[in-house]
Amino acid sequence: MTAHDSALPDDVDALKAMVRAITEKTALLEQRNAHLEQVNKGAEERITRLMAIVKMLERARYGTRSERLGKDRLSDDQYALALDEIETGVAALAAEREKTTGRPTKRPPRPRKGFAAHLERVEVVIEPDDPAGCEGLERIRIGEDVCERLDVTPAKFRVIVTRRPKYVYKGRDGVIQAPAPARIIASGIPTEALLAQIAVSKYADGLPLYRQEAIYARDGVLIERSQMAQWMGKVGFELEPLAAYALARIKQGERIFADETTLPTLAPGAGKAKTAYLWAYVRDDRPFGGRDPPIVVYRFEDSRAGECVARHLEGYRGILQVDGYAAYHRLARPEGANEGVQLAACWSHVRRKFYELHVSDASIVAAQTLEQMAALWALEERVRGKPALTRMKARQAEAAAVVSGLFALWEKELPKLSRKSKLAEAIRDALTRRASLERFLSDGRVELDSNTVERAIRPQTITRKNSLFAGSDGGGRTWAAIASLLATAKMSNVDPHAWLTQTLERIANGWPNREIEALMPWNYRP
Repeated sequence: MTAHDSALPDDVDALKAMVRAITEKTALLEQRNAHLEQVNKGAEERITRLMAIVKMLERARYGTRSERLGKDRLSDDQYALALDEIETGVAALAAEREKTTGRPTKRPPRPRKGFAAHLERVEVVIEPDDPAGCEGLERIRIGEDVCERLDVTPAKFRVIVTRRPKYVYKGRDGVIQAPAPARIIASGIPTEALLAQIAVSKYADGLPLYRQEAIYARDGVLIERSQMAQWMGKVGFELEPLAAYALARIKQGERIFADETTLPTLAPGAGKAKTAYLWAYVRDDRPFGGRDPPIVVYRFEDSRAGECVARHLEGYRGILQVDGYAAYHRLARPEGANEGVQLAACWSHVRRKFYELHVSDASIVAAQTLEQMAALWALEERVRGKPALTRMKARQAEAAAVVSGLFALWEKELPKLSRKSKLAEAIRDALTRRASLERFLSDGRVELDSNTVERAIRPQTITRKNSLFAGSDGGGRTWAAIASLLATAKMSNVDPHAWLTQTLERIANGWPNREIEALMPWNYRP
């Protein structure tokens, strides 16, 4: 008799019970294995689908021209959004697998970045319990394991209670009391920090006042959006001189960018929406090694007329880098008020037209144009941030031949085309602006494109979806002034909330106009 035989019961009923238990346990194991197999199969199929999407995105972005220039080409933001969703999906699958199998998913090692030094550290020490038999014995510490995790405390409202005692002196007439602290909103309830919070949320983060009203209500703080709107009007009024000063600083630049975009506007008295315009002006000398701060200023107008940009840039003498809008060309006319302005055109706008033709018509000329243009942007990546003279020499050595080849191609193909064709229109547009398109070859301060100002406008185009203005005399001017300074703070890598809080406090306390430079975002010191 073996050891296993001796462990079996002699009673038949007990033996039957043991067999039933083994059978049930085996069935449970088979059921669990079948579930695991099903989960793994489903996870593998979903991972395969996600990886196929990743490969599609990679082909669309990095593949050959035929793969990359398809009609469904995505923008950089769309790539980022798609990849974020894929990361989320893979993480969800990993969590499901971990829960099902009870085993953690093996992840590739990834170096952990340290947290910023200014963040508050909260020490939590977890001491072990004494094992059995070790109670009362002396413990000798031989080391420790330390880990850091990022935590957050949700923003909470608080009430600042200010008491100003009144005193009299024995034997003297009169009452003494400390003066009341200065405020942006006289006799109002908000501190400058709260005003900054509302302004940054609305004008920098695209969170309209009605949503802020609902968010604050969750904390039991009831602030009507009409009241917040009035506060923002006061803030915009106080910041308008700073925005005007920022525009003056922009016009001191050797090369600046300009662009405009549409905004929804309520026509006074009509109750209908019409189109207004946001004009944007940017100075950023960093691409050619300049040391002056980057600045962006917006101006809200009811019109797109050329007199708007002429008024904004009155007195400017330098290089103006823009798209093909005719209003800018008027500034460069000898008889204009801005005599001395040199226009530099944007190659991205030229490329965009040929790209659309390649996608819709599979034009051979458009495809050749796009292929040759790619070398221009490749060169710009290498010379960005270098001195203007270095950039100019590199462009003369490499880009000049590419540009000459492009214009030769266009001049050769134009006579073969119908005058009314889209391709002929794109070629004529490039040929008529040849001088301004070639300006980057002889001047290292000029950029290849005007993407700098387009990036500055993009956040405002997102914000406008949650806005309906009432003309330039209404909230539009306020919005332009506040958004200008907050966007400039971001360009200077300055926390816009911290800067605006400090600035409003300074203004409330009577900061002198002659020292306005110290208030600007690029001079912020905590």
